[in-house]
Amino acid sequence: MSSGAPLQVYDAPAIASRLIVALRHWRHQDGRLVRIYRTGGWKGTLMVVNAIGHLAEAAWHHPEILATYSAVEVRLDTHDAGGVTDRDFELAARIEDFVQWRPAAGGALEGTPTDPATLYIRYDE
Repeated sequence: MSSGAPLQVYDAPAIASRLIVALRHWRHQDGRLVRIYRTGGWKGTLMVVNAIGHLAEAAWHHPEILATYSAVEVRLDTHDAGGVTDRDFELAARIEDFVQWRPAAGGALEGTPTDPATLYIRYDE
């Protein structure tokens, strides 16, 4: 699906400046936006992969996802444009918000345990 309008492909300096402002845990590597999420184990990895899969499919934008026992690596670029575009930045921001979300302190929702045996994701501070 395409709106027909050509997408702007960002160069390395523009990508670096956008990452510093909005996506500080992402990096520009090999022509893609890249992020590694650390999890507590296979169960957490699968939940992160499925969450990213849902967001990507809903956006009709399909990242490369590498899953290991305790980590998920996401790689975003817009294949048909030949580089990093607004599609990648928008999906990266949505993934970041979703995966890093946790309940506010003092609210009705508790959040996942921090015990290593039941740890879901290693949140960034």
